[in-house]
Amino acid sequence: MDFFTKIGDFIESTQVIEQFKAVDAAGLFSNPWFLVPLICLLGYLLYKQNFKEIVMLVIIFGCWYISGTEYMNTLIVDDEIQLAKVLPVVFGAACILGIVIYMYFGRSD
Repeated sequence: MDFFTKIGDFIESTQVIEQFKAVDAAGLFSNPWFLVPLICLLGYLLYKQNFKEIVMLVIIFGCWYISGTEYMNTLIVDDEIQLAKVLPVVFGAACILGIVIYMYFGRSD
């Protein structure tokens, strides 16, 4: 447990969570230093026909976008979890997990 405490303290001291919350998505996707490598990566994955990785990138960017919405900010109000709002998030996460498991373990190429 001491190991996880040290990791938690390190993350808190570097303020990584606040940095993720402060990301400007519109500015990020209009920045050529981000867009050019992203487009090159997508082009390479299309060239190699590696659709699993493209779907994974879409899922990662989708989860990142959804985590910054107002809906996610209202999941916890006054230190209480709003159960009616958490259940759709849990079912959505289960669907995404099902897709990932199916892509990597359920079918063969």
